[in-house]
Amino acid sequence: MTSRTKLSAQDLRAAITTFAGLLRSHKEVINRLNVFPVPDGDTGTNMTLTVESVVDAFGPLADDASMDEVCSAIARGSLMGARGNSGVILSQLLRGLVEKFKSVAVITPALLAESLSHADVLARQAVVRPVEGTILSVARAAAQGANAATASLSKVVRGARDRAREALAHTPEQLPALKQAGVVDSGGTGLLLFFDALCHVVNNDDLPVPPSVESLDVHDVAVAHSTPSTGGSPRYEVMYLLDAEDDRMRAFRDVWSGIGDSIVIVGGDGLYNCHIHTDEIGAAIEAALDAGRPREIRVTDLAEQVLEERWVRDAATAAIESEGPAPVTAVVAVVAGEGIGRIFRSLGVRVLVSGGQSMNPSTTDLVEAVRATGSDQVVVLPNNSNIVAVANQVDALVDASVSVVPTTSIVGGFAALLAYDPNVDGATNVRAMTDAARHVSAGEVTRAVRHTMTDAGDVHVGDWIGVDANAVRSIAESVEAASIALLNAMISEDHELLTIIEGEGSTVAVTRQITEFVGETHPSIGVEVHHGGQPLYPYFFGLE
Repeated sequence: MTSRTKLSAQDLRAAITTFAGLLRSHKEVINRLNVFPVPDGDTGTNMTLTVESVVDAFGPLADDASMDEVCSAIARGSLMGARGNSGVILSQLLRGLVEKFKSVAVITPALLAESLSHADVLARQAVVRPVEGTILSVARAAAQGANAATASLSKVVRGARDRAREALAHTPEQLPALKQAGVVDSGGTGLLLFFDALCHVVNNDDLPVPPSVESLDVHDVAVAHSTPSTGGSPRYEVMYLLDAEDDRMRAFRDVWSGIGDSIVIVGGDGLYNCHIHTDEIGAAIEAALDAGRPREIRVTDLAEQVLEERWVRDAATAAIESEGPAPVTAVVAVVAGEGIGRIFRSLGVRVLVSGGQSMNPSTTDLVEAVRATGSDQVVVLPNNSNIVAVANQVDALVDASVSVVPTTSIVGGFAALLAYDPNVDGATNVRAMTDAARHVSAGEVTRAVRHTMTDAGDVHVGDWIGVDANAVRSIAESVEAASIALLNAMISEDHELLTIIEGEGSTVAVTRQITEFVGETHPSIGVEVHHGGQPLYPYFFGLE
């Protein structure tokens, strides 16, 4: 195959589509480069979702769409779909790359090299406090490699890829945390795949095959999980789209600079995608209200993210609708796992939306689910703290009257449903369901896949850990020991009922040991056992 001398709109589209495919196949590898004690979804997932949003934006375009149409889809799709720090930076890189392409029919080697430099500059401007040893370093090296080899398109893309690869290998020397873990930067790893995709489209170079996750050698790292009361790194990630006049963004940036870090603000022409890590959620959102109108607000508890269900990342976010006549008040619930879905259905949920900690459903997903109920009054159970803010936006977007019972766990949602009555009005249901959920203390047991340090002690790969809403509470060699120690730490004299939801890894024998422990040490507590079938978490516990 002869190498291309110029890139057409269709070539650019093919490169982005190939990039999306590479991110999907490498997603778990990129995620593995993050150092956390239990499975979580982070850089690989965020970058994949960002570029998949671009591919979705390609959908309505004709096969022979113009360069301007393809570039506009890349710019808007990446801006609207950006998730997480890495996704927002990637969005700015893509938007900067295509900015000068819109006015041309084909992309020459010189223009591609120039545009990579332009993307590098814009990405660094978007990050309030740029850090070397990250995706920014890889982007700059790629731009330099491209500009040093403008004799042909083949040399430009290979020059960019080769310099990006060298810069990625150097990131552990720039960031001590990477060197301690024995890994390269995860965001830079994802960006390198873009240049692999370009080389494939231009030269038909082979695409990289992801290594097995198990083959990655990640060294022991002590990770301190900070909280607002103990100091350290900010606890919350706040993201939203912001409709604001461009001349008001400087003041907005100044406010954010004083309340957090990892600040990335991308966009222009009245629409911005904003990302910050902060302990001051209210101030982060109030700054947007002063500048314009925020929407699609997402708040993530970074400490909690480490300890919650990554397995929902792979769940589809399509609404699963129930049949039959619509009740007076319908319930929409966010769940993951077929068994949990069956439990929620049996308790009267009208429509299920798959999702959770690392795959937060969008506002659109919830809007469609509410409309699918057919009811004029709807109660939404988010069942995760990250989804509450999105759920609160739904009422303004639909004709139905929508209320949110702010459940932050599966067992909280379970408890709320025990108070649900489909034949009474929404306000009555909200009062009863909120009160029921408020009296639940949630806990869960999973297996560590990282070494780390916690207030409960050192965690090693393979340890079973018990986690409540605040911290790791137990560490043990067996699931039964971790479960019993967790419950021993959680149960108080005020508790009357323990709900156990069994997942993959639970056994009849272990469940019996748990129930016998509760019966012997807390005979006044009733116990209910349900099979949820959730992966990675053998047990969810709810104490009322």
